Amino acid sequence: MNPVPFELPADAADGERIQDELRKRLILPTGRAGPPATVTGLDISYAVGSRHAVAAAVTIGVDDLKGREVAVAEGDISFPYVPGLLAFRELPLLLAAIAKLKVSPEVLVCDGYGIAHPRRFGLASHLGVLLDRPSFGVAKNDFIGTHDEPGPRRGEWSALTENGELLGRAVRTQSNVKPVYVSVGHRISLADATDLAIALSPKFRIPEPTRQADIISREILRDSRHGLD
Repeated sequence: MNPVPFELPADAADGERIQDELRKRLILPTGRAGPPATVTGLDISYAVGSRHAVAAAVTIGVDDLKGREVAVAEGDISFPYVPGLLAFRELPLLLAAIAKLKVSPEVLVCDGYGIAHPRRFGLASHLGVLLDRPSFGVAKNDFIGTHDEPGPRRGEWSALTENGELLGRAVRTQSNVKPVYVSVGHRISLADATDLAIALSPKFRIPEPTRQADIISREILRDSRHGLD
């Protein structure tokens, strides 16, 4: 493993430069590696009217969907919201939460995008490269690209593409429910990422690791003096 230090950009143009440089490190396998024993889900919740936020990292067993470990990090966001540069807002707290885990994650899943991104380097790709860990994104809404509507049954999917380039899949994790958008981040194939997104979503549209990370980060904000955004 070859982790890379996080670099906070001076401005949006600098952020795009960093993304372009780090994208050269991406490893995007096509073959299947099989399911890991655990997956660590990540999400972040923001306090209303302030820069305060809470990030949560939740490790869950793939076979039994039981929680293995939880870690959180709380603090202020230093980078402004810029479309396509979300990683620079969220990564400092997400990395801090991951660093508190006693067991290093096998695979990371983000509430966001991997290569389904204007510069093919979304949050999941950025995080995967920094930690040199398998990573993928499962987003609630599409960002770029087009796709046909997948079949109505759980497990069906359609390709997400832009100008003929495959960026991910629109995946039905629950029958007759709006699909989620799966894209690889780093060191994982799209087939394996799709299988994991489905396996980790037995009851809800959102995979259990990121769903639990969202719940936990929101609960911490509610219990503090900060309100939810």
